[in-house]
Amino acid sequence: MIDSFSHLNYKNPSIEGRYLPWTDLKQITERWDSFVIKDLIGVSVNGNSIPVYRFGFGNKTILMWSQMHGNESTTTKGLIDFIGFLNTDSETSNKILNQCTLIVIPILNPDGASAYTRFNKNQVDLNRDFQDFSQPESVFLKSVFDHVSPDFCFNLHDQRTIFSVGSPAKPATMSFLAPAADKDCALTPSREIAMKLIAVINDTLQQMIPNQIGRFDDAFNNQCVGDYFQELGVPTILFEAGHYPEDYKREVSRALVFHALFSAVNSIACESYSSYPIDAYFDIPENQKNFLDIGVIHPHLVNKHIPKDSVVAIQYKEVLEAGEIRFIPEFHAIDQENKFSFHRIVDLSVLKSDLQTTVLHNIRDIVAAICV
Repeated sequence: MIDSFSHLNYKNPSIEGRYLPWTDLKQITERWDSFVIKDLIGVSVNGNSIPVYRFGFGNKTILMWSQMHGNESTTTKGLIDFIGFLNTDSETSNKILNQCTLIVIPILNPDGASAYTRFNKNQVDLNRDFQDFSQPESVFLKSVFDHVSPDFCFNLHDQRTIFSVGSPAKPATMSFLAPAADKDCALTPSREIAMKLIAVINDTLQQMIPNQIGRFDDAFNNQCVGDYFQELGVPTILFEAGHYPEDYKREVSRALVFHALFSAVNSIACESYSSYPIDAYFDIPENQKNFLDIGVIHPHLVNKHIPKDSVVAIQYKEVLEAGEIRFIPEFHAIDQENKFSFHRIVDLSVLKSDLQTTVLHNIRDIVAAICV
């Protein structure tokens, strides 16, 4: 299946990159008018609509939502591509749609998506609002949940480039969590089902990105939507799209989200997940935070105050400018103990003045300005 089932056949070419406001999706979702649930349309703080779509008519209902955090768009792209696959009228897509009903909210936080921020218009993290229900977007998601009574929930997010997995560390390109349902992190029936589904996804993705799949810490927090829905007895999975080397636009990660969604939904349709052992979930290594974007070696060549064998750690700040995301390098730390791994190494003894001709043109200036 992996060799013949290519994401490129279903990738929607009209969306790309990290910035994905609701307005950019309209040309796609306008074709989904026949799938919209007309009595389930939310409104954000800023007055933007939050539509919900229904695909399929099977008796297994899956509720999935993306961009609860507005600057986490990778899973939205993968979700759009997956829906494109479902609408191909293939034997496999028809089988899924006959067995499953997918309730889809492509962007739960349209205000945050437009501003490219984690928070909503009121500067509230919606994923910490599931006891207070202080925001209209949180209230709306709960109302959709109550209306459709899902059998499964998929909570779709991005994770930062800092996350790693394994030793020696590799980027955690995809991570998952079966959230806890109580403070004891008990293996409740719904949580066990979520674990089995994640084990299915892991089997699929290990063929594509071996040893680059992580498992999130499961400390219970029922302010978080996943823990809240798991507490209500509905198997819930947190999807986290992370960094693949040199993939700052997250187009490789997008493809992996597509395959993760297909793997999970197809397993639900076939009920194949039931045969997986719980241990397969716990075999997935837990995420660590060992990566930074850039390590600068030989920094003493431009700043004599920095010890010779140190590495200057640089982390990107993501800034929205003129509808594009710019990655601005900023000083993070001086690493003298090999604490970090890096997505890219800059060697000041090699690049020297040639830095001016690269995307890292101001790295040398950043190093020179460090006060030790």
